[in-house]
Amino acid sequence: MWIKICGMTDERAVAAALEARVDAIGFVFAPSVRRVRPPEAARLARGARGRLACIAVTRHPEQALVDEILREFAPDVLQSDAGDFLELHLPRELALLPVLRSGDAGDAAPGSAMLPARLLFEGPVSGTGRTGDWGQARSLARRTELVLAGGLDAQNVAAAIAQVRPFGVDVSSGVESAPGVKSPERIAAFAAAARAAFEETGS
Repeated sequence: MWIKICGMTDERAVAAALEARVDAIGFVFAPSVRRVRPPEAARLARGARGRLACIAVTRHPEQALVDEILREFAPDVLQSDAGDFLELHLPRELALLPVLRSGDAGDAAPGSAMLPARLLFEGPVSGTGRTGDWGQARSLARRTELVLAGGLDAQNVAAAIAQVRPFGVDVSSGVESAPGVKSPERIAAFAAAARAAFEETGS
């Protein structure tokens, strides 16, 4: 059971994630209404350090941005499209969370090349609230620790967990009262629903 709340933009969201006892929070450094700069993310994450994982979320970043994120924010984990890691110079000790999007074939096919130990399976476009292919996700979840993202909220996360049997779940727009504005109540509801569903399925 692993729960991540992504797209932190203010102190209330971070406090709500801590109160909900989730496992990780994400800070977006890619173009988005949730985008923050590394110094701002470092300030927001200060009270969460050591209590949950602080994840830097990027997509096709330039090396200069990654260097700034590492220097200013010092993430516990770097999340980005799987192919991005082939182009970047990264510290060996940095934990990575590769992203695979729904509809990306090849690596997602059963029996294809070896998968990373853990990956995040996303909807077709990040941050839009669109669900991914749960059938494809279930196939992947049999072969790796899969974190399911894309279009999840407190109303559908139990069904998603029952169908996919993921290692974890990740939510962003599904716990917002407006684009980029997290709702503490929705964070609490999502975490409670996800935790109950994981316990129900024995995940």
